[in-house]
Amino acid sequence: MSKLTKNQKLALSKIEAGKAYSLKEASALVKEITTTKFDASIDVDVRLGVDPRKANQMVRGVVSLPHGTGKQVRVLALCTPDKEAEATASGADYVGLDEYIEKIKGGWTDVDVIITMPSVMGKIGALGRVLGPRGLMPNPKSGTVTNEIGNAVKEVKQGKIDFKVDKSGIVHTSIGKVSFSADQIQDNAKEFIQTLIKLKPSAAKGAYIKSIYLSSTMSAGIKIDPKSVDEL
Repeated sequence: MSKLTKNQKLALSKIEAGKAYSLKEASALVKEITTTKFDASIDVDVRLGVDPRKANQMVRGVVSLPHGTGKQVRVLALCTPDKEAEATASGADYVGLDEYIEKIKGGWTDVDVIITMPSVMGKIGALGRVLGPRGLMPNPKSGTVTNEIGNAVKEVKQGKIDFKVDKSGIVHTSIGKVSFSADQIQDNAKEFIQTLIKLKPSAAKGAYIKSIYLSSTMSAGIKIDPKSVDEL
């Protein structure tokens, strides 16, 4: 086990053991305890009271973060020629169809999001083995299969993210960067958590939000009191 650095020890000393912080407090504290020299990502982990093995308790959705993610999102628009100008004008980094399908078959996946149209999903279905494990397969539920290519590209570029609960009942996502202000981190986290609450399956019984933790890349997690999200 590696030894903690002086900065890491100082950061840990700022977190009160066993305390559940308000979202406002945690959003400021996560900036204080981050010691990385790069602009670390801010992550939220929410443990839900659901059984993801049951289809009626699967939680999946999309959310548009008020202040974006802070990341440069590389978007590939797989579309027909009549939609290419629209996709390009909206900020897509790569635009085309057959030539990119062949590149992906060859192993190219140097993008963060792929947006496509219902009419070409027949061609893209064959890419499932490559795109599926990387979380890149377009899906109507996440808004990445649509005829409104331009709008979809703009939303992703402006901070729209999709998420789903994992097999352990946890939803994990990045909601910003350490360079964001505490208020921006708070706003983004609140929007994400409230979206999760709206998606509560009717089949879920008992406590739905079991725990919430806020952290940055390589930092310790800060426990958040779920009630504090509603108080903002």
